[in-house]
Amino acid sequence: MSIYVGNLSYEVTQEDISNVFAEYGTVKRVQLPTDRETGRVRGFAFVEMDSEAEETAAIDALDGAEWMGRNLKVNKAKPREDRGGSGGGRGGDSRGRFNSGGGGRRY
Repeated sequence: MSIYVGNLSYEVTQEDISNVFAEYGTVKRVQLPTDRETGRVRGFAFVEMDSEAEETAAIDALDGAEWMGRNLKVNKAKPREDRGGSGGGRGGDSRGRFNSGGGGRRY
């Protein structure tokens, strides 16, 4: 199991997150995704702990708690959905042109 931690400050570090969750048990791993272009933290993280009981205790204690000026959103992480290989959500024609979707101009 993994814990999703949302609404994080953009100033947070993996060490900050690990220290907070360590109060509830052994932290095995912290993932703190960053933006590919800017390298800036994206405002959420995933935390794995040693046992489900520790994860549940952390979720119960930290969901809604204020930390670094923000109210945390902490819950069980949902499995990542398979997005498939379509390459995007906008449908294009066979020439690679995209419909704007609003009935306006075609590109």
